[in-house]
Amino acid sequence: MQSVVGFLGTPGEAVPEIKALVPAAPKPVSQQKATVASPPAPPAQFAAIAPAPAAPPAKPAPDLFRISPRAAALARASVIDPKPIKGTGPLGRVTEKDVKAYLTKRGYDALRISPAAKQLAAKEGLDILTIRTTEGRISMADVERSAAEKPVAMSKMRQVIAERLSQSVVTAPHFYVTVEADMTDLVAYRGELKAGGASYTVTDFIAMAAVLCLREFPAFNSSTDGKCTRWNSQVNLGLAVSLDEGLVVPVVFGADEMTLAELSQRFKDLFAKARAGKLSPDEMSGSTFTISNMGMLDVENFTAIINPGESAILAVSSTIDKPVVRNGAVVIRSMMKMTLSSDHRLIDGASAARFANALKKKLEDVQSWKSLT
Repeated sequence: MQSVVGFLGTPGEAVPEIKALVPAAPKPVSQQKATVASPPAPPAQFAAIAPAPAAPPAKPAPDLFRISPRAAALARASVIDPKPIKGTGPLGRVTEKDVKAYLTKRGYDALRISPAAKQLAAKEGLDILTIRTTEGRISMADVERSAAEKPVAMSKMRQVIAERLSQSVVTAPHFYVTVEADMTDLVAYRGELKAGGASYTVTDFIAMAAVLCLREFPAFNSSTDGKCTRWNSQVNLGLAVSLDEGLVVPVVFGADEMTLAELSQRFKDLFAKARAGKLSPDEMSGSTFTISNMGMLDVENFTAIINPGESAILAVSSTIDKPVVRNGAVVIRSMMKMTLSSDHRLIDGASAARFANALKKKLEDVQSWKSLT
């Protein structure tokens, strides 16, 4: 369709009258079909070929460290790391001239280092320019100290521990509740049992008390991913054991179906296997609640990180004689702090307080222990 967009003229000249342009009526559909030419068919040999997909963008090649053989030989003889040197050769290649300029800039010629210390630095793969010295001369002691500070790869066990605990801290919002139990009467009763030939540890009583509380508070024997809750039908009690190569958690399955004597014996068996390095993977997985006891390490209080797949962990500290008030008088009692770490997605503060105080009450009730032994 055509239309007028403007006129050319002189100032003051009248503008001509504009007549509306009526667009031509569209042709009937039948005529349109007749006048529209069909596109030519592609040749038969190309008819079934689909267009090639666009090639994905090429990934940038990683930066390569390039160094000439003469430059590398000079760096080795000087016992330095050439990677910080900026190369001026083709494609950033480090040349012998670059190494010499770098050594001059860093004051290498002014360094004082004994041949033995230089040889040791080369053996340890150290860069002489990074070795700290306090006497103006790089000594064997300086090199040995730097060698001792080199990064050391973590053991496989420690890497697994780091990964799992990092995951727990990131995914589970921890909060902590601490109570202090009076262990005086229980410690005395344990002494009576030991004198009679029944050898129980304080950990045995803590573990049994925890099992009894887990029956009353099933949320602490469960877990959540933030959307669903998994309720466990039995108590699989883990007890952290510290070894030279890392921390392991042997698990007593079905601990809620055991007597105190059975639980104690099972822990003894697992601890012996742990120290001998003979625990199977099945004996170190599947716990629903864990106890970390540092009572033998003379600590007043600490917190523990929840094991993934659980909702809480109990940190047990040392039993310490201290002055406390009883019936208005100051007396010396054997007191033990316990800190409960809980997953706030599943457990609230009031529930954690009730659980911790129920545990404290059970440990202090010696008459109940007499019925269980």
